Amino acid sequence: MSHIRKFFWAAAAVLCMASMLFISNHTPVHAAFGYQFVILGDYSKTLKIGDEFQLYAFTSNGKKPSFSSSDSKVASVNTYGRITAKKAGTAKITAKIKDGEASCNITVEKTRISLNHKSLSLENGYSARLTAKVSTGHPVVFKSSKRSVATVDASGRVLAKKPGTTVITATADKTSVSCTVTVKKPKVSLNRTSVSLYRKGMVKLSVSSTSKSKPKWKTNKKSVALVDENGRVTAVKNGTAVITVTIDGVSKTCQVHVKKPQIRLKEKQLALSSGEVYLLKPTVSSGNTPVYTTSNSSVATVDERGRIRGESPGKAYIYVSEDGTKVRLTVIVS
Repeated sequence: MSHIRKFFWAAAAVLCMASMLFISNHTPVHAAFGYQFVILGDYSKTLKIGDEFQLYAFTSNGKKPSFSSSDSKVASVNTYGRITAKKAGTAKITAKIKDGEASCNITVEKTRISLNHKSLSLENGYSARLTAKVSTGHPVVFKSSKRSVATVDASGRVLAKKPGTTVITATADKTSVSCTVTVKKPKVSLNRTSVSLYRKGMVKLSVSSTSKSKPKWKTNKKSVALVDENGRVTAVKNGTAVITVTIDGVSKTCQVHVKKPQIRLKEKQLALSSGEVYLLKPTVSSGNTPVYTTSNSSVATVDERGRIRGESPGKAYIYVSEDGTKVRLTVIVS
């Protein structure tokens, strides 16, 4: 109502002035022959993008004026004088009748956006929330320049994906502000840097990291030692292998040494008669069952349990082997 009241008071004043045939050179009223004129409720107005404003106009001939905008991309106006602010800039809204017109200068402010963070530093797998305040109250659209490093959803939740740097942009009314997000390389530690095992031996390696990424395990020699996705190492045969765990490009290693076992026999030579059986009981440091072989099965045989049998007179060698270690027993059959 204040705009309307002001408008009518202005109209009354100008009517008085018109009756005195006096028009100031500084007033925004243009009169041609016949003293036609237009009076506006406002001659300047500042708006935000998206705002609407009703421009009231009084004409000396009582007819509805035609409205136009000097830049409808900045501010448009309909046939009834309703102004809509569209983008930052200035425009002149003109109300016109025959032989008379008046204009209102419209300034559309640039939208201001503020973010709660200008930069963020995150570990992989962690998240943070960006909050935007917009002068127009319009919603913002978030976007990440590198989705492989960090993503952002419609609510501004940033999720770290891998080490690197990305820029999160918040845009409203074609105005943008940004936040630089750095996803840090993690700190990684392994519970062991070296371990010794015998064949078939197992050990569980444990990794700790500041990242939430899943560790990736591998061995450089599958013939020596294997490792599964949980860091469990299994010795395959004597030798040395390197187990590597990698998280987000950061690696730690553990050297696995698979030892040759020691094999001890109580006896170095054995005398048997034909048909006689003897059970060999070697001591193997690895705890694994050794492999038994004979050099001459016509003289002496041996089974997988180490049971030796004399077959015929002569000499034979019984070998006891385990993962690269071999010892020999001489057998004399009479």
